[in-house]
Amino acid sequence: MPMLDMPLAELREYRGISPRPSDFDEYWTRALRELDQTDLNVEFIPSAFQGAKAECFDLYFTGVGGSRIHAKFLKPREIAGKAPAVLQFHGYSGDCGDWTGKLAYASEGFVVAALDCRGQGGLSQDLASVKGTTQNGMIIRGLDDPDPDKLHFRNVFLDTVALARIVMDLPYVDAGRVGAMGGSQGGALTLACVGLEPRINRAAPVYPFLCDYRRVWEMDMAERAYAELKSFFRHFDPRHEREQAIFEKLGYIDVVNLMPRVRSKVMLATGLMDNVCPPSTQFAAYNHIPSEKSHVLYPDFGHEYLPQFDDMTFQFMREM
Repeated sequence: MPMLDMPLAELREYRGISPRPSDFDEYWTRALRELDQTDLNVEFIPSAFQGAKAECFDLYFTGVGGSRIHAKFLKPREIAGKAPAVLQFHGYSGDCGDWTGKLAYASEGFVVAALDCRGQGGLSQDLASVKGTTQNGMIIRGLDDPDPDKLHFRNVFLDTVALARIVMDLPYVDAGRVGAMGGSQGGALTLACVGLEPRINRAAPVYPFLCDYRRVWEMDMAERAYAELKSFFRHFDPRHEREQAIFEKLGYIDVVNLMPRVRSKVMLATGLMDNVCPPSTQFAAYNHIPSEKSHVLYPDFGHEYLPQFDDMTFQFMREM
């Protein structure tokens, strides 16, 4: 078959080449402690849009750093006992999408919470201030700040955990039957969320972004979603004198490094012709997951709609 990346046999063994900071675990312990100490100040506001089988709300909470974070929230009108729930995460620069796309889950009895990532196309704020450039993207936001806690995606990862906690603490939600899903950036956030909140039952990420940054750069595929990596080097380290330190710092927000913490059941989808998030970077994440998992491969597909996977995900979540 055509090959964009490594042969499949090598992909199944590949575990990434990006560095993992020596204090990685301490970094995320400290981050989660900050979230523990944050007053989320949760607010549910009824939406003008309502469904026949679901009540719809604009959910707001305060994330780390004081930013007010938005999510769309749907609750089935009839709940017998406690309901399962799904968390949904969107692609890079986008938003959480329309209400109607979430009604299928709500009509099947799921509580649904879909996050707007801070500073992107939705309603969430981003009040964090950082030193250094914020040119052309969120991966590099905070990269030149001396404090690694200022990395933008640290806060976004923590927002996913906050949303999971809010949903799991609701009296009508079965905290043992909560799943997470999303594609591209949403796939990365799905994996980050289950890495940082191990109580989540299962995860269905699609071609996850934010994995194995050095591999992306070495493949000369720092284009489109990853273009800011190339732009950063060209403008702020043109001779790559800080290359090792830069990739080391990116290691704090590399999803691959969170994967050993995953306890959820995972079903991950990859298109083997993906020229946006290279397959090897996705395999690097998948191959570090120690829990029950399956990898759904699409040999002729890239970073695009993957036929049947939405239905597979729906059934996967129903089986919780």
